[in-house]
Amino acid sequence: MLELALKAIFIENMIFALFLGMCSYLAVSKKVDTSIGMGCAVWFVTTVTCPASWLVSEYFLKPGPQNIIGSLFNKPDLDLTFLTFVSYIALIAAMVQFLEMFIEKISAKLYGSLGVFLPLIAVNCAILGGSLMMNDKGFTFPEAAMFGFSGGFGWLMAIVVFAAIREKMQYSNVPKGMRGLGIAFLTCGLMAMAFMGFMGIKFPEKKVSESSSSEQVVIEQSATVELSAEKVATETTTKVEVAAEKAPEAPVAGDK
Repeated sequence: MLELALKAIFIENMIFALFLGMCSYLAVSKKVDTSIGMGCAVWFVTTVTCPASWLVSEYFLKPGPQNIIGSLFNKPDLDLTFLTFVSYIALIAAMVQFLEMFIEKISAKLYGSLGVFLPLIAVNCAILGGSLMMNDKGFTFPEAAMFGFSGGFGWLMAIVVFAAIREKMQYSNVPKGMRGLGIAFLTCGLMAMAFMGFMGIKFPEKKVSESSSSEQVVIEQSATVELSAEKVATETTTKVEVAAEKAPEAPVAGDK
């Protein structure tokens, strides 16, 4: 679980490694206060929607005896995975609608600062991408919950750090042609290159599993080679015996 969390936050960061959710990331990162609100909103939605999407996928979409809809209609092989995108987007939109009403109720100032980008979280590709990646990687329910929590926290950390740098850049002598989005893109690229350094991290558990799996592959290949050699030797012996039986007997001297 710790390895999964560290990967989602640093090695496979949704912003600096996968470049997901860049629109709201660039638009709402001019001030630290606003970026904290936006990051917390994305963090909350990702934390809730990833495990919820796992439940929807496992108990309503995938075929099998656990499929509730298939059990109701006595069709355990009912496959509804073609509804994955629609169901995930509907789930994310419902959570965003709930979050929008909650923020408007507790902080009208933050609600006004986030503006149109708050309802646009429903189409934030970081949240939808997290649910789809969770589905493709075959996570269990606890792993999906940890992946959503860590991935959202990684997005929050990225936008807050970026907003702090952009606030400090207001006092810097940036060339006129690079002001605004130009220097923002350049800074984001440099931060992404810095985060690539985390890709060199090797986890001990992964090394053990990889070495055991590689040894198992070598053993299986050796066994396959031995079986093939025995099969070839057996076939060759059989052919020689059959040829010997079919060979005509040598004529004896004096026979007519």
